Amino acid sequence: MQSKKLGALAVPALCLGHSMGASDFSNAGEREFQALVARALDLGLNFFDSSDAYWGGLHETWLGRALTGRRQEALLTSKFGNLTLPDGRKATDGRPEYAMACCEASLKRLGTDVIDLYYLHRVDPKVPIEDTVGAMGRLVEQGKVRHIGICEAGAQTLQRAHSVHPVTALQTEYSLWHRQAGQDMLGLCRQLGIGFVGYSPLGRGLLTGGIQRLDDLAPNDRRRIHPRFKGEHLERNLALVRRMEDMAQTLGLSCAQLALAWATAQGQDIVPLTGTQRVKYVEQSVDAAAVALTPAQCAELEALFSPEAVSGERYPAEMLKDLGI
Repeated sequence: MQSKKLGALAVPALCLGHSMGASDFSNAGEREFQALVARALDLGLNFFDSSDAYWGGLHETWLGRALTGRRQEALLTSKFGNLTLPDGRKATDGRPEYAMACCEASLKRLGTDVIDLYYLHRVDPKVPIEDTVGAMGRLVEQGKVRHIGICEAGAQTLQRAHSVHPVTALQTEYSLWHRQAGQDMLGLCRQLGIGFVGYSPLGRGLLTGGIQRLDDLAPNDRRRIHPRFKGEHLERNLALVRRMEDMAQTLGLSCAQLALAWATAQGQDIVPLTGTQRVKYVEQSVDAAAVALTPAQCAELEALFSPEAVSGERYPAEMLKDLGI
């Protein structure tokens, strides 16, 4: 697999994260997860993304166990500061002491003594970013973290953070369906030498063609609260995907592969972050990363998924207001 750069960190062209739709947390589910990680490593996809927020910390535990005996082959990331309250509402915590405690807990779950890239998962408006990043910098000094990153930060926040300690990567949603965050922040990232990790390159499954109605999502699937998956928004978005399918078939690709190939083509400092629970989809993703789309093909896709054509916000209003701080 081709290599890209996030700041000074060399990484593969893809990052492999958790699956939002995961539902099998049994022993059999973990065995399948271990096979997935092993296959990814064998294919050169050794960049893994986790968080203490994923599956209530279970994703870190499973990932750590899956890397037993192969930890040195992997680039391991995790995150802290994105909380779900008992009533389901979201919250943030960027206090320095919380950052330190979360890192210790993640290290134990991951079964490692160092995290290669440690992100602030969501910016806490109650805590100066300088204080949070200062604590993350101390984790680097202590040898518990090698590089730091921030998710969903706005321009001023990113600049202030970077002035305290070098930020290696900004992680923000980025796909054919949602390009605005990348367009807003890529120039600044390149000016500061910060890499860009684009999560949900398949539009949270919307661009795969596998979701045709809201009922295709499990009753407890968080995507049910996202406007893009509701009513007329979903109908308009699926109409775009159907047009995309024609182009994918011409190229001998699935819709998911075409969307991922587009994301991979966006720059040597942009790494798509995709998630799955299936080995076959890891293999298909690696194949997609090797597809070299022409500038004309990329432009055709971008015109199809123009900002005016896509429908529905990426998060509910109450969640959107806390992004881009």
